[in-house]
Amino acid sequence: MTETQVLVINADLPDIDHPLAIGPEPEMFKLAQHNYKSGEWPFPVRLVKPGTNVRSDEAYLASMLPDPQAEEREQIKEIRRAYRAGKHTIRALTDETGYFTQRVSYLVHKYRLSLRNEYWRAEKYNDPNKIITGQTVELLGDKLGAPAQSIRQASYSNGIVCGYYISRVSKV
Repeated sequence: MTETQVLVINADLPDIDHPLAIGPEPEMFKLAQHNYKSGEWPFPVRLVKPGTNVRSDEAYLASMLPDPQAEEREQIKEIRRAYRAGKHTIRALTDETGYFTQRVSYLVHKYRLSLRNEYWRAEKYNDPNKIITGQTVELLGDKLGAPAQSIRQASYSNGIVCGYYISRVSKV
């Protein structure tokens, strides 16, 4: 059985061209542990194989951050799965998926799933990702800070109120 050669490098300043020690893995592990505990190496060390592309800890930790786009894709998959299972209201989708009502509402309106309840929808004029919804025109008016009558009139003419396109989404 051949022993794998490894390099011992400084974990804070990884430089594979100037290792602290080179040798078989079991011996290098023992050496690194002994020198670190005795204080000869006052910094954390890593064992790497020769030729490994070594990155700093900051780059490694940054690569582990969750991708918000991937998280949103997973959430909409779960919402669509619940939708296909017969959940056609925001409340039913929220109960099925376990997400917050605001998050489910946002994703349902962003990906345009048709619901079985009637609601009012306001989409930002220059930002289609910004959507505000309400079950009644008064509730939407409170969220936008506009009178309910102007929202109702804008919905008939596809007008704009407070920078939002207003529309009424009817039952399916």
